[in-house]
Amino acid sequence: MPEGRIAAMLLAAGRGERMRPLTDAMPKPMLPLRGKPLMQWSMEALARGGFSRLVINTAWLGEQIEAAFGTVCSPLPDLAPLQIGYSREGADFGTALETAGGIVRALPRLCPVDGSGHCAELFWVLASDVFAPDFCFEQTAVERFADSGKLAHIWLVPNPEHHPGGDFGLSSGGLALSQAPVQYTYSTIGLYSRKLFAPPWCHIANGNPQGVKAPLAPLLRAAMDNALVSAELYRGAWTDIGTPERLQELNQTSERDKP
Repeated sequence: MPEGRIAAMLLAAGRGERMRPLTDAMPKPMLPLRGKPLMQWSMEALARGGFSRLVINTAWLGEQIEAAFGTVCSPLPDLAPLQIGYSREGADFGTALETAGGIVRALPRLCPVDGSGHCAELFWVLASDVFAPDFCFEQTAVERFADSGKLAHIWLVPNPEHHPGGDFGLSSGGLALSQAPVQYTYSTIGLYSRKLFAPPWCHIANGNPQGVKAPLAPLLRAAMDNALVSAELYRGAWTDIGTPERLQELNQTSERDKP
């Protein structure tokens, strides 16, 4: 059982090519959505859940993210401030390391060793370019995951129009499936064990000192094929902000909803 509140990693290193020209001078996670930076919606959701330790990976124009949020940030004034550390992939390697490479790079921050030699085992991972304003980050979900012995627990969503084929299946027993007749889209929100980022699943050295680029999906699929990934379907509001048109639509919806 994890002690206290675990850390979360907010993925913010991508170039955002499909969002150009909006991202030519601003990192995608900082694009304005309904009056605040896109990534702040996720930060507020974590704060509401009581998760105050955050690691943000950066690359393209990452200095703008640090300038905006610093190392202590209070996205919601009535809640505990976020304690933020940065994994500077762009500054260290000149490029983003993809999802698995970035997570391994950040592992020493996500799963630090305490004074007694104990190492944290679990952490949240979520993308900074997904808008899921009603998602609840709950300690009870962490406790269930810790008790399950699984390597990951991911949230799936019904397939959006731009991704009709989905990513993964879901068994009646709550296991994620690498292949299934009916597939859902990975929400980019998940709970992870550091064991998924060590042999035999991942062979990048802890902390990724060489800056190896590696995607996450192959690790997940391998663990799924060994029944080590659980999943559930999330049906709340969820949008992948992948194009300027989707961002504009959400902002216009907000304007229409104003009294």
